[in-house]
Amino acid sequence: MDADIALEDDLTPAERRRRKVRDAIIEAAEDIFSEDGEAGLSMRRIAERIDYSPAALYKYFDSKEALFREIREQFFERLLKRMQVACAAIDQGPKLCTRCMRAYVETGLEQPSHYKLAFAGICPEEEVEEGTFAFAAAEHLHAMIAESMAAGWFRQVDLAKAANSVWSASHGLTMLAVTLPEFPKEMPGRGDISLDEMIDFHSELVMRGLGSDKLIDRMNAGDRF
Repeated sequence: MDADIALEDDLTPAERRRRKVRDAIIEAAEDIFSEDGEAGLSMRRIAERIDYSPAALYKYFDSKEALFREIREQFFERLLKRMQVACAAIDQGPKLCTRCMRAYVETGLEQPSHYKLAFAGICPEEEVEEGTFAFAAAEHLHAMIAESMAAGWFRQVDLAKAANSVWSASHGLTMLAVTLPEFPKEMPGRGDISLDEMIDFHSELVMRGLGSDKLIDRMNAGDRF
């Protein structure tokens, strides 16, 4: 928090005004997206929501897609920081563990509309650009799995497939959590399961799927990672 305050103090009045408008644009986009979905979201509606002209908005974002990219970057910046903190606290065991996977879900739950909007409007052909937080977060996931393999906690598997599988499962769980506030209690026959229990089970499933004999033996003995 202190670092954020210091950064804000370093800005000129004009830069603070620009940041305030950008934040207002993003907040309005999230609100509209929550109300009407991606189909109802347009730069004109955002402009109306914050009482700006559409032309003024294009000084901040040249397209709706550019706005999506910014929101996505903000999510991955927060996610990367949370993952780095989680990894730094791990003394023994695989780097990819319950602490890290819980950090992913919690980051999504901090701003549910932001999370859903971050993954809207993604083109299948769109590649994550090097130098972005999205790229850095993906690289960090690869590194966690690679380090866990190198330390003998995970089996030697295809790194890209493993990373995509872990992200797909974690994203699916998070999307359910942000879309259904009472998940998993809303699901038929699942009233006694909490989200914390789901995260724990999901994490154990991932670690057992990737785990070496060493990790599996430790987990079977009651160790938790």
